[in-house]
Formats: sequence, C-alpha cells, structure tokens
Amino acid sequence: MTQLDPTRQEQAKQYARIKRRLWVVDQGISLLYAILWLVTGWSTATRVWLEGFTSNDWVIVAGFAAIFGGIYFLLNLPLGYYTGFVLPHRFELATQSLKDWLIDQLKGLAVGAVMGLLLIELVYLILRLTGDYWWLWLTGGMLLFSVLLTNLAPVLLMPIFNKFTPLGEDHADLAERLKRLAEKAGTQVRGVYKMDMSRRTKQANASLTGLGNTRRIILGDTLINEFSPDEIETVLAHELGHHVNHDMVWLIGSGTLLTGLGFFLVSLAMEWAISAFGLTGVADPAGLPALMILLSLYQLIIMPIDNAISRWREGEADNYALKATQKAEAFASAFTRLANQNLSDVDPEPWVVFLFYNHPPLGARIAKAEAWQGAEPG
Repeated sequence: MTQLDPTRQEQAKQYARIKRRLWVVDQGISLLYAILWLVTGWSTATRVWLEGFTSNDWVIVAGFAAIFGGIYFLLNLPLGYYTGFVLPHRFELATQSLKDWLIDQLKGLAVGAVMGLLLIELVYLILRLTGDYWWLWLTGGMLLFSVLLTNLAPVLLMPIFNKFTPLGEDHADLAERLKRLAEKAGTQVRGVYKMDMSRRTKQANASLTGLGNTRRIILGDTLINEFSPDEIETVLAHELGHHVNHDMVWLIGSGTLLTGLGFFLVSLAMEWAISAFGLTGVADPAGLPALMILLSLYQLIIMPIDNAISRWREGEADNYALKATQKAEAFASAFTRLANQNLSDVDPEPWVVFLFYNHPPLGARIAKAEAWQGAEPG
C-alpha cells in the first residue's frame, strides 16, 4: 500500500499555515474595504453621483456594483496572484504558465461579473418589492438559484475553464466499472468524463456533478494517470455515497435554514446601518457594503457549524464507499496517495479542523479504512 511521505507532510503543514494566514488577510482586506466605503461616505456619494445620470433602479444597482466590485478586484489582485499563482508554484503543485493563469483570471472575471450582476440585481429587486419580509423571499430566491446553478454548471460553466472528454477505449474498462458502481448506487449518469486538470496542477480529484440529465462522473486526468482502478473506484464510491445518503437534501436543507437565519439577523442589523450611514432604506444600493459586511460576519460565525455538518455527511459517504466496494486497502491507499499528491495535511490541529475543515482530516479517513471490519454492503 502507498505510504505517507514525511517530507511531503512537512511541506503540507507549512502550505496549510500559509494559506490560513492569507485567508485571514483576505477577509480583513474585504471587511476593511467595505467599512471604508460606509464611514467615509463614498457609498452614498457614489449612489448620488449615479442618480445624476439616471433614475433607473436597475442601472444604478449595476453601476454601483461595477464600481464597488471593480475597485475591490484591482485592490485584491496582488493577493490573488500570490495565493493563486506564486504559492502553488513555490510548493511545486502548479503546472500553469503565467499567461494561462491570466487567461483564467479574465475568464473568471467575465463569468463572475455576469453571474454576480445577475444575483445582485435579483437581490435588489426583492429588496424593493417585498418590504419587511425581504429576508424570507431572498432565502427562497437563493435556494432556487443554487439548485439551478448545480444543474447547469456542468454543461454551461465548467467547460469554460476545462476540457471534458469521454473516457476513450484505453479506459473503457474503468468507465464501465464506474457506471456499474453508479447503477448500484441507484443513480443514472450521462457518462464518465476526463478533465484536463494537469494543465493547471499536479493535484488529483474526482466528482459527481449535476442533477438529473446533467449528472456525470468527472475524473481529473491526474487521478487517472496516478491512481489504480481500485483506488479510483473507492474515490468515486465516496462521491456516490452522497447520492445514496441524500446529502444534497441534507446540505440544501441545512444551508437554507442557516441562510434564512442569516438574512433575518441581517434584516435586523440593517435597520441600524440605515440610520448610521444615511441610507434611504434597505433597497438603497449604497447599502451594498453594509450587506456585504453583515453577511460576511455571519458566515464567519456559522462557519464551524456549517463545516461540522459537512464533515458528518462526508464521514457517512466514506462509510458507504467502504461498504459498497469492500476495498478498504484501496480506499486507504487512495487517500494516502491524495495526501502525498495534493499536499494535504493528514493530521491538522483540532482547532483548525473545527474552524476550517468541511471534510474529516485525511489521517482520520485513512485510519477508518485501515480499521474497517469488512461489513457487508448495505
């Protein structure tokens, strides 16, 4: 069986520490930026300036979002460059050239601008039309948006960034094996696809994406090239475990409840913000920085709860993979290989797991497989 590489684990711990510090810096910059817009009066001044050109609510919201978001993007670009390009190359994880990285950033900016503008316009439409119960309507709108995005992402968004090709004849046996595994799990997939992850990274991954007629199995070419068929089967069985355990319902349900609670609390806090910063009401586009601050703070507070729910469901998916495949050794080997290849810390500090981990640590998952007693599939 594959063994953990001690040198890689030392690097993994260092890499994880640096990423956490950069995350803290990123959160601090975004909150400070939004606060400055409010306390200096830039927010209301920008809205007043835009009103000098038009009285159309849709145009004012779009203009404010473009100015507010555009300046933030430029300010955050150096940190994004270091986090997304310099650091992965420093730890020999990335394979992407600077040119290709810049192209990806432009693609991401274009997609993010379109999706972000659509979302912000819908948010402010709800704020304008629904009065004091905007938080309840917005919760329903976000639920619908997330379900649509999950369904359409594999066919509309993901191909913008990666090339997906059906597994060829050289991997026909693997494709059939994974399709049979999906059938055993009670789900139909539209095919098994290879994703060109090696264009950007040495890391490996697999996923089960989409809903209904967009559902498909996606394997990174880095996974196909480095892992045995048995190891790939156990990784995919974990993903199928989410389907068998109805985790989409669990996660959407818990996410909707937490989102609804967050919007309700934000609606109460916005009453203070409206008075404190001279806003005309909750639907004032100048209140966008206040909404951003309040939602960000709420997300930080509930992040450990959200992650704990996710870790629980991920652990249940591991249990399914071990039962369904009866290949505990391959499972342990696969996740050991992932730790080495993806530079993942297998034994992080408990407080790090509590705050940041939405999956059980790889060390715990490997230990579970090694201790597995070979229960019958169920």
